[in-house]
This record gives sequence, structure tokens and C-alpha cells, in this order.
Amino acid sequence: MKLIAGLGNPGLQYAKTRHNAGFMVVDRLAAKHAPGAIAKGRANAATLEASIGGERILLLKPTTFMNLSGQPIVDAVRFYKLDASAELLVVVDELYLPTGAVRLKPAGGAGGHNGLSDIQRCLGTDAYPRLRVGVGIQPAGGKPPVMDQADFVLSRFSDEEQSLLDQGLSDAVRAAELFAEKGLAAAMNAVNTKNK
Repeated sequence: MKLIAGLGNPGLQYAKTRHNAGFMVVDRLAAKHAPGAIAKGRANAATLEASIGGERILLLKPTTFMNLSGQPIVDAVRFYKLDASAELLVVVDELYLPTGAVRLKPAGGAGGHNGLSDIQRCLGTDAYPRLRVGVGIQPAGGKPPVMDQADFVLSRFSDEEQSLLDQGLSDAVRAAELFAEKGLAAAMNAVNTKNK
């Protein structure tokens, strides 16, 4: 089994915000690989089992707020006795990538992202793969200079950004599928090469 966890904030007011890019990817995976299935609530998370390329996958969205994402993910890792460095994939928004860009890393620091910081704190390591979905401004990422970072990540995408976002979400779904089917190295090779 592998665990694919998307980060975001619960509630309709956050549903289409930049900070919920991780939720958006998990929702697309669920619609594609477990159509009609109903998510179950357990241990502060909404979970759904799916099969991707013959592999059993647990899709997870914490029902806590972003800053408390760690415990629900770590609870699932421990319950299923997973190796976080190879069997956990965290899908997260990335302010410092332009909207639509996607990067996959095997480990690393939180980069100022509170959700990743909490996962690292709860897991006791930063050695877990993370799929970063760009939500920053074009062309280099980041936030507009006149806007607070917290306000920006909780804002919605502009009409002009929607096609870029859609392509990025599609690329992220494909990366997650490759991670499930063929492992981290194959997924990194595909997604990081395409998004250079």
C-alpha cells in the first residue's frame, strides 16, 4: 500500500484557494480511480481507498487546518506500517513556483510551508517525498509585492491562471499515478524533466 496525502484547509470558503492545491490533486485522483466512492472519516482525515495501476492506494485529506496536517498523516503511516521515504507522497501548494509548474522531491526542508513543517515535526524527519504544485505568480513564482503571503495563498486563482492551474493539476495527477505504479524515481524523472 502507498499513501497519497493532499494538503489544504477544510471548508467551502477555502475550496478553490491556492493553499488547497493538494486537495485538488487528491480529488482528481479519487474521481479517476475510485469514481462514486464515499470518503470515510477517520483520525482527523477523509480517506478513500483506490487502485492505481494495480497498486492499493490510500488517498487522504486531513480535516484539520493546514498548520496541523502532520498528525493525521503520521497516524496513517503508522497504522499501515508504511515507510515514509518510499510509500508516502505529500501533495502541497508551492508559492515559489509559478502557477501550473510541478516539482517532485524525495525529501527536503519545509521552505516556510506550515503544513510541511507540521508533518516534519510529527514524523520526526523530512525524508518523505513531496509533490509541489505551483500557485505563485507568473513567470517566476512568489506573491505580488503588495500582498501579504498569507492573504495570497488563501486567494483564488484568476481567470487567466485557470488553464495553467488545470495543466499543473493534470501533471500532478500523472506524477502521483507514476509514484503509485512505478515508484518515486520514475515519477521524478517524468515530472521534473517535463517541468524544467
